[in-house]
Amino acid sequence: MSTDTTISTTAAPAPSSSPRGWAIALVGVVLLAVGCFLSWSYVADILGDLSIDGYPGSLQILVLILVVVALLLLLAHRGPLRRLGHWLDTTAALRVLGLGAVAIMVLTVAVIALSSGGLINVQPGGWLSLVGAGLLAGGAWLMPVTETRDILRARVPGWLEILVIVAIMAAALFGAAFALNQNDGSIFSLFLILAGTIAVALARAHAFTWVGVIAQRHRRVLTLGAFAVAFLFPFTQNGSDANMSIATQVLIFAATALGLNIVVGLAGLLDLGYIAFLGAGAYVGATLSTSAFATIGWKPPFIIVVLLGALVSATLGLIIGTPTLRVSGDYLAIVTLAFGEIFRLSVNNLDGSNGPDLTNGPNGIPAIPDLEIGAFNFGDTHQVLGITLGRFANYYFLLLVVAAVIITIFTRLNNSRIGRGWVAIREDEKAAEAMGVNVFGLKIFAFASGAFLAGMAGTIKAHQDVSVTPDQYVFLESAFLLAAIVLGGMGTVAGVLVGATVLKLLPEKLRFVADYRLLIFGLLLVLMMRFRPEGIVPSQRRTLEFHEEDEGLAERIEAVHLEEEATT
Repeated sequence: MSTDTTISTTAAPAPSSSPRGWAIALVGVVLLAVGCFLSWSYVADILGDLSIDGYPGSLQILVLILVVVALLLLLAHRGPLRRLGHWLDTTAALRVLGLGAVAIMVLTVAVIALSSGGLINVQPGGWLSLVGAGLLAGGAWLMPVTETRDILRARVPGWLEILVIVAIMAAALFGAAFALNQNDGSIFSLFLILAGTIAVALARAHAFTWVGVIAQRHRRVLTLGAFAVAFLFPFTQNGSDANMSIATQVLIFAATALGLNIVVGLAGLLDLGYIAFLGAGAYVGATLSTSAFATIGWKPPFIIVVLLGALVSATLGLIIGTPTLRVSGDYLAIVTLAFGEIFRLSVNNLDGSNGPDLTNGPNGIPAIPDLEIGAFNFGDTHQVLGITLGRFANYYFLLLVVAAVIITIFTRLNNSRIGRGWVAIREDEKAAEAMGVNVFGLKIFAFASGAFLAGMAGTIKAHQDVSVTPDQYVFLESAFLLAAIVLGGMGTVAGVLVGATVLKLLPEKLRFVADYRLLIFGLLLVLMMRFRPEGIVPSQRRTLEFHEEDEGLAERIEAVHLEEEATT
């Protein structure tokens, strides 16, 4: 097949015939860059320090990153990188970057004015960058839309593909480290806008389509790079226990959501009481710990505790699943919601007065000591290459291992005959049953396996949180777990990780709008359902379900893979 296959056609003239928009956008990029090296604010303690000429602050450096991306796209549209522009929709990407730059600069000027007492305290550099952003947006909208070749057929050397993957992983590490190190909610919000702008721009340019292909081609490199980034993350936090505490909470939340993803994302069963399985594992870990308030005298090794917590949760999954999975839809959701509340009320009453003394009732089990595996105490501080790794960093590495195990189990199940059976049940239960799929058995297994994974995470959560109480496992936590899957992308590993990170990180960094957190959360879900119902990182199947214009994407990807195999 010819490599000149196009994915969009238009009667618009070639870029060389109408350079006006390109020139205006280029001038805007130059002004935006020059403004970043000038003072934006008369007051030094607003948005970091933006008051020094020739010394860009952190926010200005972020804008310079946007400038570099815009400049590369401009040179790809009309310049020495023109060959790259044959594959990328540079006009669409530049329009997104222009609008994002305008939004960032308008918000920056507004924050400076509101915090310092008026627009008079906005320095010339801020106004110059605002004008540059406006010119970039205006010029991009004047640029013509051009034909692009099918980017799936772009060929570059293998080492360059691996280099692109490494660069993406490095950008992810830098972004995560920068985001967690920001204590100013305004800077964090502007960083999110900038990161989202660049991501949407690259998606509009079809760059992520090509990245998806090379990621499949170099899957081992991508997996190794992802875990390398996760492993190196604690070394970027300068020993901050606060940041590592957030990171460990994200990992626990993500590990639990991956278990729920089996039930909801693969099997299509709506579970609104899933937090009970995490709580069951946590209570097993707490009651078998060496806490003075623990109610069971047996103190087995921690690996035994993990297995017992997972098995207890899986047993609860079987108990709730066996009589209730013959119902579906809204009825199943109501039953699982009731199960979550029954669990919370039960552990709230097992205090020796209303039942056996197992959980100490509403007081819970406090003073849970840190884990000790061999001679390694997770509560101790360690020095590695001169970098301090505190208590939460130790639990982070342990949770990273657990997350790797859970991801492996999820991936193997998803790619197996069992996973295909779950997907068949999700798509059409009656048709799956007619084709010989053991619908009831696979539903039970989905509930039990998802609960097993949540129980594993719960046993570690008990030690990391130091205490376990019934009010930690309320319905709202189940709703957030479900939202992480819907927001990130049902049925995918990367989507759940992204969704869990967003829902755990944003509330911590946006405390200045804590009173409106649920309002913002609801608005975010409404916008996602309207503009990207398949999630941030969707599976290919769900992408094709929601976007009819991409109906040929699967065939094009398959054709590329067949050509590669034939060439090999």
